[in-house]
Amino acid sequence: MTSAIRQTPLDTAIRHHAHDFHQIVIGLSGRADFEIEGLGGSISALSGCIVPANHLHYYVGTGDNRQLILDLPHDALSLTGHHHELARLFDAPRFFDLDDPLARYLDFVLQELRLLGGQGALSPLHQERLAGTLLGSLHARLAEAPAGGGRPLDLAALDRFIDRHLAGGLRVADLAAEACLSEAHFTERFRAQTGLSPWRYVMRRRLEAAHRLIRESHLPLSEVAALTGFTNQSALSRAFRRDYGHPPSQLRRLSPQRLHHRPSTA
Repeated sequence: MTSAIRQTPLDTAIRHHAHDFHQIVIGLSGRADFEIEGLGGSISALSGCIVPANHLHYYVGTGDNRQLILDLPHDALSLTGHHHELARLFDAPRFFDLDDPLARYLDFVLQELRLLGGQGALSPLHQERLAGTLLGSLHARLAEAPAGGGRPLDLAALDRFIDRHLAGGLRVADLAAEACLSEAHFTERFRAQTGLSPWRYVMRRRLEAAHRLIRESHLPLSEVAALTGFTNQSALSRAFRRDYGHPPSQLRRLSPQRLHHRPSTA
């Protein structure tokens, strides 16, 4: 598979899937909502999201929406060789906004699509070139900034913020704003202090809350999922099985002593 650039609207009914290639989705018009392995957010014109390979994601378009979608296999020219560091963009899902230079480059890409006869008319090599420039520019803007000095992050305050908003669509940008830092600086400081990306930390906290509710209440699993920020029971079960090694339903059948109570930090 080679990289592919295409324009398409998203279905206005909720869909979900996972695929073995990375994806970048950039809004052109209208709005679309995504949840990528528990990380929720919305995109509209000049904003987008990064979907790493093999990450289950739910998505839905609103009204007359249109997106530019880049499909990027692991061995894409823009992610290998001299460009291998760009693969770090896909370490975790995230949402982003385009600044003015990137907005102008997006317009150039769209003009290339129109000039060469419409969607799908670009040669594979030309699509790789266009994708590589976009990825390089995104990486330059989203790459982690040097950690520098400063006092440690107040993790207790961040935990309280996360817990208050656990049922909603928390974004890394929300945590960064709570800490009064830029998203890049916050991400680097957070990883240095905790050993985890902010996204992975929030996911672990969601699972810990779900684990506690399953053990200590008789709430249906669908309600546990809603209270802890998962789209539905299936999304909760997938994440639970990945981190605990068993489905959430098993937690109510086995004694607590036989189960791990803390998800992995991988």
